[in-house]
Amino acid sequence: MSAVLEVRDLRVSFRQDGKITEAVKGVSFSVARGETVALVGESGSGKSVSALSTVSLLGDSAIVEGSVTYDGVEMVGASEKHLMQVRGNDISFIFQEPMTSLNPLHTIEKQLAESLALHQGLQGQAARGRILELMQKVGIRDAESRLSAYPHELSGGQRQRVMIAMALANKPEVLIADEPTTALDVTIQAQILELLAELKKSEGMGLLFITHDLNVVRRIADRVCVMKGGEIVEEGPAAAVFDNPQHAYTQKLLAAEPSGIPEPVAADAPEMIRTRDLKVWFPIQKGLLKRTVGHVKAVNPTSISVRAGETLGIVGESGSGKTTMALAIMRLIASEGEVRFCGDDLRQWSTGELRSLRKDMQIVFQDPFGSLSPRMTCAQIIAEGLAIHRVDQHRAPRELVAEVMVEVGLDPATMDRYPHEFSGGQRQRIAIARAMVLRPKLVVLDEPTSALDMTVQVQIVELLRDLQKRYGLAYLFISHDLNVVRAMSHQVVVMKQGDIVEAGAAEALFEHPKEAYTRELLAAAR
Repeated sequence: MSAVLEVRDLRVSFRQDGKITEAVKGVSFSVARGETVALVGESGSGKSVSALSTVSLLGDSAIVEGSVTYDGVEMVGASEKHLMQVRGNDISFIFQEPMTSLNPLHTIEKQLAESLALHQGLQGQAARGRILELMQKVGIRDAESRLSAYPHELSGGQRQRVMIAMALANKPEVLIADEPTTALDVTIQAQILELLAELKKSEGMGLLFITHDLNVVRRIADRVCVMKGGEIVEEGPAAAVFDNPQHAYTQKLLAAEPSGIPEPVAADAPEMIRTRDLKVWFPIQKGLLKRTVGHVKAVNPTSISVRAGETLGIVGESGSGKTTMALAIMRLIASEGEVRFCGDDLRQWSTGELRSLRKDMQIVFQDPFGSLSPRMTCAQIIAEGLAIHRVDQHRAPRELVAEVMVEVGLDPATMDRYPHEFSGGQRQRIAIARAMVLRPKLVVLDEPTSALDMTVQVQIVELLRDLQKRYGLAYLFISHDLNVVRAMSHQVVVMKQGDIVEAGAAEALFEHPKEAYTRELLAAAR
């Protein structure tokens, strides 16, 4: 196959504060029509920088050397006019988080129409017809009714399909997909991968797929390039790389999968949380008088129990009610039904009394960068709860911060740095330290590993299991990554459309699922 995109000895450096940092060091690869090439590696390995270099999307601080040719024409040093013709027309991009790529103020139709008008001059009914064709092609049901929708009104999977439709609008020769499935549920991820494979075949495109998830690469790639520290350390057909990896780093990546099981729960462990018929329905109100005409049934009556030292894994697709149930348990949103914490009925507690309870019930979110204030140092972030809850006032806050940083595997010497000065894995450790410094009894972990590299995921899972063993913590572990859930959980509940459709011991549920929906989830994750 002849290469439509060819990269030779690509070198990329960045100027910052008078210093030059080398990000890509002599990378070479090619993509042919109808071929999928995967760039694989951890954060900071140079994958995305290499991809963005193909059409000069790196900004003024970047110094790009080497050769990138599209259809035999050199792109490095090409005129802005030529680059504008190629971008989005011949070479299109799909990014990881569509909410940051789609304009929240414009409808889906307007955003798709903008691309068609810019590159093909299509307007009016001609543009509308092409938009409907694209939306149907990427599997958006009832496409016409979705034209007037805004991005926030669509699910994560639907938004990613819109991004794919925008990328395909001008029939590109090369599609560059940068972590397009990382934040998606396993079933949606499987659908998107299947869709990309079908589109590549039917449209004859070359596909450059960037990811840190080797399970995804195994399913979609023809060839694999493994990157580390700005260099390609191994390259070859996907089957050969997976079956017989030659480089130690490739072997390390392939071995980096959460494994093992958590420590058994003590027979006499006290119950931390119990719910009975917990229900969260959001009213749908219409008219001037705001009459309730129906309900969004986020969580239907559910009953769960979690003991000290036990992890309850909560799995299901987006919109199934996982996070809503956890927030209701923590009394952060209104709910009906019984919630008991350490035997106390929280329905009887006033707002002031609940405030004192907050230090015993903590939460760690999916995106540490979004949940950490960029204006606060690591020490200020971790110590904030100590001042609010007046914890251990006989010791200096910095002493307590240093102690908990060591516990979560951070160097106390870095406590005066800001979040942007840490890696993704380190930021997640800061978020965990912020929760653990208060010595809670219950921790809600809401997708705490999904945005992390595989090797970092393993480290975070081991850290969480170690902290649980040491302090007898109860965890509510919410995730769409079933490998991580299996490694973390004693018990698992499977949610669908607000209902718990299956529950049981983790090992039994994974080995012998009873419900069709559970089997579907497990099949999609393989």
